[in-house]
Amino acid sequence: MQFSDIIGQEKVKKHLIQTVSENRVSHAQLFLGPEGSGNLALALAYAQYISCEDRQPADSCGHCSSCRKYGKLIHPDLHFSYPFFAKHKEDTALDFLPEWRKAFLGNPYLNLNEWRAQFDAENKQANINIAECHQIIHKLSLKPFESEYKILIMWLPEYLDKEGNTLLKIIEEPAQKTVFLLVAQNQDQLLNTILSRTQLVKIPRLSENEIKQHLIEQKGASETKATHIAYLSEGNLQVALLFLNTEENDQFNLFSSWMRLTTADKGSQIIDFVDHAVKMGRENQKHFLKYGIQLIRESILILSGVPDLVHLPSTELDFITKFSNFISLNQAQAIIDTLEKAHYHIERNANPKILFLDVSLRFVSILKFNSLPQGTQYIST
Repeated sequence: MQFSDIIGQEKVKKHLIQTVSENRVSHAQLFLGPEGSGNLALALAYAQYISCEDRQPADSCGHCSSCRKYGKLIHPDLHFSYPFFAKHKEDTALDFLPEWRKAFLGNPYLNLNEWRAQFDAENKQANINIAECHQIIHKLSLKPFESEYKILIMWLPEYLDKEGNTLLKIIEEPAQKTVFLLVAQNQDQLLNTILSRTQLVKIPRLSENEIKQHLIEQKGASETKATHIAYLSEGNLQVALLFLNTEENDQFNLFSSWMRLTTADKGSQIIDFVDHAVKMGRENQKHFLKYGIQLIRESILILSGVPDLVHLPSTELDFITKFSNFISLNQAQAIIDTLEKAHYHIERNANPKILFLDVSLRFVSILKFNSLPQGTQYIST
């Protein structure tokens, strides 16, 4: 992974390159950025640049022995740690390394749900366990095998529980030429003891134009479609790629139909919708809910008197304009809140049949009576 392979983030790239050229590589750094910003890809490109045998002024060479091994994630001095779904208490990240290489090389902007999809994880929760912490200490106690530096990239250290305190000493006083690169999305979920021992590298969301150009130049999307997806993705390339791989008309037709059924309180047809939603699969369900959130947010712009800020294709624009004439600002916000909670619970393995039925009944109450029923406890599958 070279810096040139990464979308945007030119200011961050320049800073990282400068730390190497000025010999100011901090032994523990936190790459903090939202999902889809490229923080994991940046961490790997930085590690490759540090280890490159023929380092160029603006990037690693890409052809030396070190770069070739980095390109396949097989360099002996490059180590990864990440959340996994342990079947046994002694499991470590090494047990899932082939799946990790496949997932990352397939999409360096992957999120936890795409990572989960590599496994039959059932209801297991992802975490970085105590066995993994001990494995990290063991690996990093050894001298580098080929390169000047030994580098560990830990993806989503938010999934370190109190066991993470086991790593404090080696993070604070690592062996010589050892670098920790922690790649996180949510600072509030990090252990303060670890956070205080790292140098922060802030990574912003991608711009609409950066995502748009990537979709056009690398994915072959039309300018109209790329513009629309870039707007809806809110700087998250992972979401943009999901939108790109989903038929927009199918999503729109399904969501607009859902709104019409719940507005008219058509019970039997709502049940049919729920049955269809259950068959979509968890990732498509999440994507569908995310799409609905974005669409209703557009209605809030119309209801707030700023329709010029709405950027939607004609079919969606026509629907959302008519829908905005029917609902109030409070109702639109209540729909968004309901969809966001549903998205949260789907991520945590809620029973989709109960969830979509409950959400539908909530919509009936919001749209017909402008009130909310008592909440349902979704059952995990």
